[in-house]
Amino acid sequence: MLFSRVTPAAKRQALREALASGPIVRMPGAFNPLSARLIEEKGFEGVYVSGAVLAADLGLPDIGLTTLTEVAGRAGQIARVTDLPALVDADTGFGEPMNMARTVQTMEDAGVAGIHVEDQVNPKRCGHLDGKEVVGLGDAVRRVRAAVDGRRDPGFLVMARTDVRGTEPGERGLRLAIDRAKALADAGADAIFPEAMNDLSEFEAVASALDVPVLANMTEFGKSELFTAKQLEDAGARIVIYPVTLLRLAMGTAERALDTIAADGTQDTLVPQMQTRARLYELVDYAGYNHFDANVFTYRP
Repeated sequence: MLFSRVTPAAKRQALREALASGPIVRMPGAFNPLSARLIEEKGFEGVYVSGAVLAADLGLPDIGLTTLTEVAGRAGQIARVTDLPALVDADTGFGEPMNMARTVQTMEDAGVAGIHVEDQVNPKRCGHLDGKEVVGLGDAVRRVRAAVDGRRDPGFLVMARTDVRGTEPGERGLRLAIDRAKALADAGADAIFPEAMNDLSEFEAVASALDVPVLANMTEFGKSELFTAKQLEDAGARIVIYPVTLLRLAMGTAERALDTIAADGTQDTLVPQMQTRARLYELVDYAGYNHFDANVFTYRP
């Protein structure tokens, strides 16, 4: 009831242990706290908080318009309701290197297990769009070092994302991505997020070149095919995220439902597709709250 039974430190330790051994860590993107509860109940190993999802939820494009306060607030709401570790998209750190250090500490306070910070310039772009630009290697390294130096809990995961692969075609782009990933790992990154890989061989090339875990981004409508978790694990990836999947499904369903109501004048035909009231109450632990209130305060069922 009310909050997770697991401390943030324990969640961070669990994530690190999962990355060190065992099967690939699967992290669907939670678009709100309730969806995070569902992710946990369905047996996944972690929860992802996508910057693109948060921006879209606020009616904004994913170009760095969200603030640290907005992202940390939503991340904390999600982390509060699940025992799973949460990994959060921190964009480019919300400012210069000193802001990056503050971002890490704010995210620590929010109770999440870790963040990733990317090497794009501001305003940033979705990682699977063309026309991206990245900062110089020196600036990218300083971001990572500021994040690592800024954390107070050594268990907090600092992941570095590089978008270099999308700035150059062919083998040269992959080689630049690997070289930058190595430099970011040397700067202290605990894991690497190589964005917009084209195929499994590219994931394998990055993973085999590094001594830290590698994340695979399985976003729909992107540069990568939608590989299975097993395929990615065999290629050397240790984490797979599905950042926008649940939001896209929910919004697609909502749009079709509104069309039906507009056409029919009623939602009656949609009721069989809905989550029931009983199921919703189960997810939010309505019975647990009632039990607490009945024994301590005023509720009488």
